[in-house]
Amino acid sequence: MLVDSHCHLNYKGLAEQQGEVLARARDRGVTAMLNIATRESEWDDVLAAAEAHEDVWASVGIHPHDADNHPDVDTAKLIERSAHPRVIGIGETGLDYYYDKSDRVRQQDSFRRHIHASQQTGLPVIVHTRDAEAGTLALLGEEMGRAVFPGVIHCFTASDDFARAALDLGLYISISGIVTFRNAAELQATAKWLPQDRLLVETDAPFLAPVPHRGKTGEPAFVADTLAFLADLRGEDRDALGQATSANFYALFNKATP
Repeated sequence: MLVDSHCHLNYKGLAEQQGEVLARARDRGVTAMLNIATRESEWDDVLAAAEAHEDVWASVGIHPHDADNHPDVDTAKLIERSAHPRVIGIGETGLDYYYDKSDRVRQQDSFRRHIHASQQTGLPVIVHTRDAEAGTLALLGEEMGRAVFPGVIHCFTASDDFARAALDLGLYISISGIVTFRNAAELQATAKWLPQDRLLVETDAPFLAPVPHRGKTGEPAFVADTLAFLADLRGEDRDALGQATSANFYALFNKATP
């Protein structure tokens, strides 16, 4: 039993062969996938995949890269679309100060709109953060003080201190195939101690294919390789960790049903 808690089935490289991609994931024991939206133009396609397949769920959101292009996607619109029975999360959203593809103030405003939708619906917010640890934590902490909300730091690559602060806020942490990379020693050190009951695994497919698939198009089936590496890294049984991370997914995204 495995869950890919974050993938992009509608992206180039997967969309053209979606049926085969899903079949390969199922063959490796993946029982659920969360198909993530990053811009409004994707929402219908993301939802269509979730409507067509019982093991695919959906999110609605705007990636920080696209914050400039979506000034009209406010909290009300996010809440309206998240009422769909197959939508189980809000995002991905957050702050990306590495590429700075959108104005930082607009990124922050968009992030808050997503959090407010989470606070009002109870759906988890799916957080992207890159080179923005201080700003992300400050905004999360401020909003958590206003009204508690569930969430996950997706594709975690931040510092040990950030991980501890995120856990203190009640958030989950999701590990991607990056943990298998040769140059990921710091991430591996953090992944060893993360509490099992707050841990998720993901592919972020079609990106970040783990070892032994480096250089290939990532796909949900590869979450099995990331899980196996993570279990060995932590000295845990692979099946037990797979069951634990799947249980964590349904505890966090509790609108979904196994």
